[in-house]
Amino acid sequence: MKTYKEVDVVLVGGGWTGGILGKEFSEAGMTVVCLERGGPHTADDFSVPRMRDELAVGQRMSMMVNTTDNTETVRNKSAETALPYRRLGSYLMGTGVGGASTHWNGHTWRWNDNDFQIRSKYEAKYGKQYIPADMTIQDWGITYAELEPYYDKFEKVAGISAKAGNVQGRKIVGGNVFEAPRRNEYPMPPLVYGYAGDLFAEAAGKMGYHPFPRPTANASVPYTNPDGVKFGECQYCGHCERFGCEANAKGGAQMTVIPAALRQSTFELRTYAWVTRVERDASGKKATGVTYTNTVTGEECFQPAKLVVLCAFGLNNVHLMMLSGIGEIYDPVSGKGLLGKNYCYQTGSAAMLFFEDKHFHPYMATAGIGAIMDDFHGNWDFDRAPFGFVGGSTVGTAMYGGRPIQWHPTPAGTPAWGSAWKQETAKWYDRSMNITATGTVMPFRGNYLDLDPTYRNRFGSPLMRMTFDYQDNERKISAHSADVINRIAAALNPTHLSKASARQSWSSVPYQSTHNTGGTIMGTHPGNSVTNKYGQVWQVDNLFIMGASLFPHNSAYNPTGPVAAIAYMAADIIKNVYVKQPGKLIHA
Repeated sequence: MKTYKEVDVVLVGGGWTGGILGKEFSEAGMTVVCLERGGPHTADDFSVPRMRDELAVGQRMSMMVNTTDNTETVRNKSAETALPYRRLGSYLMGTGVGGASTHWNGHTWRWNDNDFQIRSKYEAKYGKQYIPADMTIQDWGITYAELEPYYDKFEKVAGISAKAGNVQGRKIVGGNVFEAPRRNEYPMPPLVYGYAGDLFAEAAGKMGYHPFPRPTANASVPYTNPDGVKFGECQYCGHCERFGCEANAKGGAQMTVIPAALRQSTFELRTYAWVTRVERDASGKKATGVTYTNTVTGEECFQPAKLVVLCAFGLNNVHLMMLSGIGEIYDPVSGKGLLGKNYCYQTGSAAMLFFEDKHFHPYMATAGIGAIMDDFHGNWDFDRAPFGFVGGSTVGTAMYGGRPIQWHPTPAGTPAWGSAWKQETAKWYDRSMNITATGTVMPFRGNYLDLDPTYRNRFGSPLMRMTFDYQDNERKISAHSADVINRIAAALNPTHLSKASARQSWSSVPYQSTHNTGGTIMGTHPGNSVTNKYGQVWQVDNLFIMGASLFPHNSAYNPTGPVAAIAYMAADIIKNVYVKQPGKLIHA
């Protein structure tokens, strides 16, 4: 085994959190090695026509993880036999420098105290009996006020385009009036709606709702961020999710924080470095570094470090903790153990509208195009009691791009193939729009992650097993959002309407979102969490975890905002407090 010289910090993963911490630590003079299991990206990788190859990139997932190397096994219930998730569908795991930020949609939200203090707020408003006995929600141990300056910092670094709805307590029509107070307006104005967004916003507004432009990391105008990184203006090319940005307009770690870190002599990025284990000393209470395999040469390596931070995709962080034997894996029968507990996903619903007399030009689009409303999630005045659920949903248009393989909507009753299908596809390609909802998922006793007893990855390690299904709470949320969608859709008087319906059970086959959360949850003490609010592992105080695996539940919002804000907050306390006096940052 090859052993390297000890460094101050080793980062596992080169996405948003690895890039943020790498930049912050190296600029503070700390020696940092960032290990990324995938390869690097060059400017040619995102160039035209290469990045417009919908078959290779959008359908064959050239920017995603190869599931023959590593994946999860999945099942809905513990009584079932889990099988490997080999064909990417429900969620898409990225690979390479920048991680999922190279091919994300860019949607960026500020989660607030409705999420961070979820149990306390629901018990205060609805009573303790309102929360189902097997729903394992808990407060996060963090507040919006603590994260606000870090949200602000990330929005400037990533180049978020949007319209604020609450600046220092002043509500602003046209933005999200249900958001928590922010100190500043967004760095750039919002992207244009597009025709579908205009129709949705008008109809929703007439019904008393509060539509606004979707916040997104797509530059609406040429922009230079605080680190001097120059963004191009979004070209509305229709190739965002699953694709890299040809115009350098979509904020990602590979073009912002990682290049800034690489300018520091104390930062080193190693690609094709697949970490297989976090190593500890004889006491088990101190991490000594990580073991990884160079996937090009096959050589096994050990990188010693004073501080280890797991910055991979959330599911991978949980898996690495399990393979390293750190913490007790959750047992849903006894309720013991915390590793793998509170795994969550997202729910939703969608309708497709067809118009004889309207043209939407879906090929002129971007990930953040369209209007959305937060009346049923961020709006704490919305009374959940009549519907009987915890959480909520956001509702809006989602016209991401009319790419020919993926976008061919037809009304109900259309043949699935043949000349009639071709005629209907040609007719409705430009005459269709959708309205979608994204809903919260709460943690339940029977939804969890553990190690599979049968299947193994390319290194011979057990795959992680996912046991997950929607519960009554999520079915109620989905039914409510479907009703809202259908009422707005009916107000637009389409020629044909494929109505939204409630999701009943989770399937791994159709894409839904890459918003997988939980498994190494944060909390207030070692009895209810794997880490404290800074991501510091209670059992091993020089081991930190970043990313959505920290989330005790999942919101209706996309997770990137708090993922980045928590990383910036953790970087600050590690630089300014932990380094001077290593040890527990919170005693509980």
